[in-house]
Formats: sequence, C-alpha cells, structure tokens
Amino acid sequence: MAKTQNPLVAGVDSSTQSCKVLVCDAETGEVVRQGRASHPDGTEIHPSEWWTAFESAIADGLLDGVSAIAVGGQQHGMVTLDESDEIVRPALLWNDTRSAQDATELIGEFGGAQRWATEVGVVPVASFTATKLRWLRRAEPESLDRTRTCVLPHDWLTGQILKQGNGFESWTTDRGDASGTGYWSAGSGDYLPEVLDLVVGRQLELPRVLGPTEVAGRTDSGLVVAPGTGDNMGAALGLGLRPGDAVISLGTSGTAFARHDAAIADASGAVASFADATGGFLPLLATLNAARVMTAGASMLGVDLAELDRLALAAEPGAGGLTLLPYLDGERTPNLPTATGTLSGLTRANATPENLARAVVEGMLTNLAEALAALRGQGVRVERVLLIGGASASKAVRSIAADLFGAEVHLPVSGEYVALGAARQAAATLLGTDLPDWEVSTDAVLAPDVRASERTAELRGRYAHLRSQLHGIPE
Repeated sequence: MAKTQNPLVAGVDSSTQSCKVLVCDAETGEVVRQGRASHPDGTEIHPSEWWTAFESAIADGLLDGVSAIAVGGQQHGMVTLDESDEIVRPALLWNDTRSAQDATELIGEFGGAQRWATEVGVVPVASFTATKLRWLRRAEPESLDRTRTCVLPHDWLTGQILKQGNGFESWTTDRGDASGTGYWSAGSGDYLPEVLDLVVGRQLELPRVLGPTEVAGRTDSGLVVAPGTGDNMGAALGLGLRPGDAVISLGTSGTAFARHDAAIADASGAVASFADATGGFLPLLATLNAARVMTAGASMLGVDLAELDRLALAAEPGAGGLTLLPYLDGERTPNLPTATGTLSGLTRANATPENLARAVVEGMLTNLAEALAALRGQGVRVERVLLIGGASASKAVRSIAADLFGAEVHLPVSGEYVALGAARQAAATLLGTDLPDWEVSTDAVLAPDVRASERTAELRGRYAHLRSQLHGIPE
C-alpha cells in the first residue's frame, strides 16, 4: 500500500528586506520547497510592494498542494486604511524614527514611564505603532482624517491572502504582534481605548485578536489561513524556544528575547513586555545596529567581511583599549534616536586594522550583551543563548559571543526561522493540535571560557563608562 503523504503547510516571513516562503511537511517540519523576493529599501513603503513580493515568491506553483498558511511579519509598522480598506499613505516601518519626539510627549501625557510599563507593557519609542499614529496626527492630519483602520504588516498581508481567495471577513491580528503596538496590553490581553484616544484623539477600528491557533479565514480553494504573528514571535516558534532559552538575533537590527511566564513592567523602557504566539510572554529588547555595524567596519577598513573576521581574530581581546559604541544609525535600546557611533581610546599604539576590526565586533556584541543583562535584570531566566541571524556566521562573532554573553551559546543551523515558525503555527491550526514537535538541528555549541571573565568584565566596564560619559546612562 502506498504511503499517505502528510499535508503541506506554508510559512511566510515578510521582513523589512524581503518576503520568504517555506513549504513544509506539516508533521515533520521538513522544508520541501521555498521561494524568495526582495522588498524595496527604506523606512517607508507602500504595502502593495509586500503583495508584489509575495506573489513573486510563490510563483511557479510554490503553494500547489498547500493546505494552510501563516504570515510572520515585521513588527510595529503602521498601515492606515480608509473606509474602503484602501491604503491612505505608505506604511511607516519599525525603523522609521521620525516619531521620536512624539514618543517622548506621549510618555508624559499618559503619566510617565512607570504607568506605561505597568498598564501597557511598553514605554513609547519611535518604533512602536502608537508613536507613528501620533506623528500622523501631528504631521498629516488630513491622512489621519481619512483613516478608519490601522493594521500591522502581517495583518495586512494575511488579509490580502484572504481577499484574493474570497475568504476575507474582517481584519485580524494575534496577541504577539498586537503587543508591539503600544495600545494593546500583553498583561491584560485587551486593547486600551484610553491610550488610543490619547494617541489619535478618537477611536479607530482595530483588528480582532485571534487565539494562537484560531483560523483567520479560508479561501475558496480551501486554504486555511492561520493567525500569523510578529517576526520575533515567529522566530521563537521556529526555534522551538523553551523556558530558560534566550535568542540573540544579529540581523540588520539586533534583538534579544526570551520566553517568560508573566508580563513584566520595565519603566526604563529597555525591555518591552510583549506576548508570544503561544499564549505566553516574550520580553524583548531591540537595537537598530547589529550586522550592519560589521558591514560598516569592513567598509571603513576597505575589506570584505571575511577579512574583517581575520583581522578581528588576529587582535588581542579588548582591541588594545579601543571601545566602539555602535550607535551608527541612532539607537532604539538605549533610546537614543539621534546618537551616532563613537570610537574611544585611540592611540598611536593601538591604531591598527586588527584592533579596529576587533573593536567593531566587540562593540556590536557588547550592545547585545547589555540587552541580555537587562532581560536577566527583569527576572527572566537565561540558561542558554540561541544565536541566529546573518552575523552569527562570523568566525569572530562565534569566538567572542559566549564570553560576552556569559552563557552557553547554541548556533542553530542556518535557516529561515520566522517563516518556519509561521509554518509550524499553520500546521497546528490546520491539524487542530498543539504545536507539532519539529526538530531544530544545532550547528555548534560554544561554552564561555571562565578564564576570560576578568577581561570580559574590563571590556564591558569600558563600554558602560563611555556610554555614561556620552549619554548619561548609569553604569
């Protein structure tokens, strides 16, 4: 008798840079085929570009035989829709910082950072959707007047899949992505009308928040569309994150997040109290500067990334006293949207390509080590670190990371974990079960060198002192 084929599911990663689609075996998670298409560069983009990229990524029958699909998307983006569900203006993405002043004003208007942290779970920074809506109210009031609905990038793409398949009923989102808006609380599990009224001056129609495996809709062809989620929540699903795990992602931006059993309230604003896509919590910090710090360093030295690696590994730890604050594009955590990068401690003796390369890598990683420390400071248990993202392939990063993070570092095999997590959610939604247990292979395990603790402390001390001197952040 012929073996019955397991159903196929698809997961989408609609990120800042591109749209990636994986088609997977619903039972095992095996990737059977995949597609990809690029998005235009910039911090403002018309959502139609996401649909164009999605259609290109699934060309040539990529979704043939697929029974369910879910979208993982970049968080925080502001997609404004009029009463006919037409786009009012191009979407502002998470990395658009024009609403920095609006964020500052909102903190005071709602009674201060502690109230935001306690009632909302986040303290406004330019990344969050709420601050972008306030910017719209201030800078483009006519656009806000036309806006009936505000959705997130993953919500919009999910809705388009259903609309194209004649299965759209209403706009939906999930608790993970909703928790990054600034007007939905992971702690209470509700939208906050008082906050939205403060931000916008009136109420908007907002997407319905679905449960972790609740069906968003079905197309005419029978394709089940799962809730989808934000990209970080999708990555947590794809990695099979368990309690005690933290993820450091070194992509264009950097993130540090971990599973936790309760909402937190960090009045400093460093740790956002996000929800995850399973019903739990995913406290998270994000930085604007990660892999592109290394790209900038390589450009400054006139070398490629492989040579940057070689140079960094040829230098002694600590880079001869050079310290880099890697705020090349401003920074989100700490909240320094107008900051620039700073190289300190330069002397004739340490002015070598090797030390500069080492300072670039150490500066980038120390920024993320500080993020990890902030998670621990909120009571989040971190027993091992999963290191992902493009820069995790760097030999210098792998040599330095475990010592700086102070934990065992696991390197999952290279993969599209946001798309894989979305596919895993689609499988659970299709099958009506718990999330399937898909194996995640590990490329390497890196243990911290206990003998390096003194030099690591010295490096982080220099970093904290410089940050305090320049930006007033306590050491």
